[in-house]
Amino acid sequence: MATDDDGGDYIDYEAFLAPDFKPATFANSLVLSTNNPNDIPLDLATPLSRVLFDTQEIDSHIDALTTRSSIPLLTHAKTQNDASRRILSELDSQVKSLNDSYAQLEKDVIQKHAEADQVRKVASRLWESLRLSRAVSRCLQLGRQLQLQMMDSPTSTRPQGGDHTALLRCANTILAARELFENNAPGEEGHNLDRITVIQTLRRGVIHPGHDSTQKASETIIRDFSVTGSGTDPEAEDARARLVASLCALYLLSPSPKKNERWTPDLMLQAVELHLRGGLQGGIAALGRGLGQFNGQVSMLEKSLAEVSARCRNAMQLEAVLESARAPRHPLLSEEQLKQVLEKDKGNLLQPVLAYLETGSLASYFWRTLASSLSTRVQEMSQRGSSAARSIRLNRAAVEKSIRECVIRGSEAPETKSGSLQAKTQLQQSTKVLSTSWEREVAVMVGSVMNNIG
Repeated sequence: MATDDDGGDYIDYEAFLAPDFKPATFANSLVLSTNNPNDIPLDLATPLSRVLFDTQEIDSHIDALTTRSSIPLLTHAKTQNDASRRILSELDSQVKSLNDSYAQLEKDVIQKHAEADQVRKVASRLWESLRLSRAVSRCLQLGRQLQLQMMDSPTSTRPQGGDHTALLRCANTILAARELFENNAPGEEGHNLDRITVIQTLRRGVIHPGHDSTQKASETIIRDFSVTGSGTDPEAEDARARLVASLCALYLLSPSPKKNERWTPDLMLQAVELHLRGGLQGGIAALGRGLGQFNGQVSMLEKSLAEVSARCRNAMQLEAVLESARAPRHPLLSEEQLKQVLEKDKGNLLQPVLAYLETGSLASYFWRTLASSLSTRVQEMSQRGSSAARSIRLNRAAVEKSIRECVIRGSEAPETKSGSLQAKTQLQQSTKVLSTSWEREVAVMVGSVMNNIG
């Protein structure tokens, strides 16, 4: 700050040093203080002279201060320069020592680390190659195993030949290969496995054809399943064993579930539904033919009704097999999914089928579906005014009785081995359930004919 002796008190330093100082505002106030705002033009020479005078005063003041304080300033500058030189000389030795330490560190650590990193990369790639070669070897082994199993298993063109247990072995082998292919995340066994040419060929030439062949053979066995003998007949037992093996194979081959999703054995359910649909189509055709040719003689209708009841008994045989067959453990399901399946299906193959068909038993499904399809045929026959329709109306009581006996015969529980306590228990339970539902099924069947005959 200038003093009076310095001659700088003329300048208002506080105004210039204020934080809110603005040159434009200062210039405006200076012009207004030296002019009348109404004068035209304004006189700018006076404010300009004042600014120039203030500038000269400050310049003179700076010259006076520097001249008077030159020796202390030069002494301070020399002191600072000497201190800087001493610091620089000390830093030079420290920098040289640091460079020498870094060179030694580079030689002892960095170069060795680079060499070790190359060795690590080589070891990592060797391990990846070893892992991949093991996965390829396992895939090839599974493919060869599947080929041998396919040679022993039945085919869709030869469903009664071969070893039916080979179907289950084929399904397990296919699942093992599927698990390997699905575990393809980094670090898992099947990672990058699909990039190997021989594996691509294996999947196209062995795994996929093996899956399709096993699926078609199992579906053919289920579709053609029919048991006419007793529970102790060797042929009937063989047919049931083939059916169980086919059901379990399709159970395992059903598409794998996504994570945390409820799983259902879709392939098995579709095959069972296809079998029942085939029996229903044959029953509808036979009963429609018998009703269409009815001329008052009940004996003419009995043959068609006997065929229908036989087809229902075949469905009952299928239900008994499904109830006695335990569901295989699916290796691709998580523990939570296995727990859900066990709670829902009670460990057998019947419960998922009943849930899929939305029914309490296959006999009930058979008669109700048959009745719904038969109603349309009877309506058409009545609308045409055929003689068979008039004969059915005239012999209503006899036709109702025949249909009732057909439903009861078809809903009889299948025979089982007398020595099996579990089979006896299942037979008693099935008989108890059916005895309570016969009347409903009889009413549905009789109503499908008599309520639409006119």
